[in-house]
Amino acid sequence: MSLSEICAVLRRRWYFMVPITLLSLFAGLYLNRTVPVAYQSQSSVALLDSRGVAKLAPTFGNPISNAGGSLIVTADVLIRTLASSDSARDLSTRGVTDPYTVAFAANTSGPLLTLTVTGTDRAKVLNETTTITAFAGEALKALQTEAKVSPVYFVQATPVVLPQVPVSQLKSRYQQVMGVIILGVAAAFALSFVTESIALTRRRRIAGADIDPWPAKRIPRGLWGRRLDATAILTGYMALALFIPSDLALPALGGVGTPANVFALLGLFWYLAAWLTGRIRPAPGTRLPRVAMCVLTVAVLMSYLANAGRSSSHKEILAADRGLIGLLVWVSLVVLVSAGIQTRARLDVLMRRVIVMGTVVAAIGYYDFFTATNIADHINVPGLNTSVAQITAMDRGSFTRPRSTTAQPLEFGGMLAILVPFAIHQAFDPVRKHLSVFRRWGPVAIMGGALPLTVSRTSIIGALLVALIMMPRWTPQRRWSAIGLLIGSVACFKVIIPGLIGTITTLFATFLNNSDSSTQARTVKYSAIVPYLTERPLFGRGFGTFMPDLYFFTDNQYMMTLAEMGALGLVALLTLFIAGIHNGGAIRRLARTESDRELGQAFFASAVVALVISATFDALGFPMFAGIFFLTLGAGGSYLGFIRGDAEAGASDVPAATATPAVAPPATEPRTAAPVRREAESQLVES
Repeated sequence: MSLSEICAVLRRRWYFMVPITLLSLFAGLYLNRTVPVAYQSQSSVALLDSRGVAKLAPTFGNPISNAGGSLIVTADVLIRTLASSDSARDLSTRGVTDPYTVAFAANTSGPLLTLTVTGTDRAKVLNETTTITAFAGEALKALQTEAKVSPVYFVQATPVVLPQVPVSQLKSRYQQVMGVIILGVAAAFALSFVTESIALTRRRRIAGADIDPWPAKRIPRGLWGRRLDATAILTGYMALALFIPSDLALPALGGVGTPANVFALLGLFWYLAAWLTGRIRPAPGTRLPRVAMCVLTVAVLMSYLANAGRSSSHKEILAADRGLIGLLVWVSLVVLVSAGIQTRARLDVLMRRVIVMGTVVAAIGYYDFFTATNIADHINVPGLNTSVAQITAMDRGSFTRPRSTTAQPLEFGGMLAILVPFAIHQAFDPVRKHLSVFRRWGPVAIMGGALPLTVSRTSIIGALLVALIMMPRWTPQRRWSAIGLLIGSVACFKVIIPGLIGTITTLFATFLNNSDSSTQARTVKYSAIVPYLTERPLFGRGFGTFMPDLYFFTDNQYMMTLAEMGALGLVALLTLFIAGIHNGGAIRRLARTESDRELGQAFFASAVVALVISATFDALGFPMFAGIFFLTLGAGGSYLGFIRGDAEAGASDVPAATATPAVAPPATEPRTAAPVRREAESQLVES
């Protein structure tokens, strides 16, 4: 369906579009004039060890030098105490009636707390922040007194950042205004096309044929009149997602308003318009990814209701709203790939484009590694603002960990790990054997070589999983060649980048003997998250609400899902991974050519990699990794539908051929000859 056809429908249904759009604009203006400006003030409190246990060296006299990791537990207890209903009642008697939050300070691993108050009266907000800051010290003293701790061993709560002058929070009001306007326009759009679909069905029923009751008088030329398809829309999404840093977003929409997300939502509207008017129908046998997304949607909605039913902070409410928008983006990706792409040829084009773009992102990572910079910090797009704090270059050992245009080196390595299997399949595909060696094997070398540069266990685990899953399906000659190539690559890394292989080996050695500081920090967080899991075990606290600035980093998607969506969310997450694994296994089982069998193995390997490495970082919290994962999930279901259709067509042709053996073969080749010929060519290439 082209843009001109969509606009034609909107013109015909102007009696929906114009009034509802104007009503939403007036509602937005009303909110802008009536909603009061919110002000926010913050202070910071540090926990200091007592002099009775510090045993300070003669040169030092400040107990903050001994504020070790044990005080993190004390800080967590204090946070829970201040967030309790009893503390809220005590604070209300002291005049604190506006919403407040208490959390660990961002980007710190020590016992440093941030107190935040948000309200509409600037002077009152400042007084409330001062009151809570003083109350934190009193609450900590009361806890220790109740535990019968000797005063000489008391842990002290000392303000290190005094209550700050309240700052206006206009962004929140702008987001409400934009939300009302977008909701109104979307409702008008959907109502227009639902009405168009009803009218179209009635006219077709009267005519008794599949006709277009409103043929275009003149087909516009150029992009305006060109029929769009899902492959073109998804290509645009991938370009925006991979080449524009994910921290750049539209100012009025917050962190979820990245250009890629907005484009994906527009693509979902395009699909709904084409589907309602009968211009597009999902290919048969592609339902599984959409069913898995339905399970995820139910889990997210239940967690949203659970968040609304508890006394959540304003930040958590906004985070839950952003979670719903993020879910819509994921749904749009799966729907566009699995239901919007109508032919396998266009699906092949999309997967080739994804690999090319992933190769470019990997190449940028080489630049980051060897220049010790972050190229994403130098990318500025007019009209977009940074939605998160700037991320500095991360080092490990003597190496800078690249992140290219992603948000973090773990996301960079995880994204490449789930793309490498498809690059390998495309390199071996006999249909592409006419291409040069660089065009076929360049993406494999560039993306595979970028994995060790991240100096992370996640990347190495992903690479090992790809090798362990892909190689057993190969012929012995190809398998031994690949093993030799991997050994040679390790030797090249030792020569070209001295110390890199040793640093990676040390990472795994310290992990196995439990002497790695990062592993110990994650273990502590696992125990700290258990109370949140037991508090709301079924539906969780709300999707997207377990934010590091309010709580802490989990570095584990499964723990994050349990905290945010409970047991139902964990089932939904596992359903996604199992659906991807099933797609790969079913493609491999039903394939009639060796190339398609390797394609199924690639989907199988990619899904297993996503399943395993999600335990090493909060995978779905990173937009680029999540976008690639859901795109490949939908692509697996789409490929499965096409291959299942070919297998059923081939099976139906076999009885006819065996029932009439005396009939001479036709002059032209049957439909099943092409796959057989392609398999023969594949076997010839293998030999």
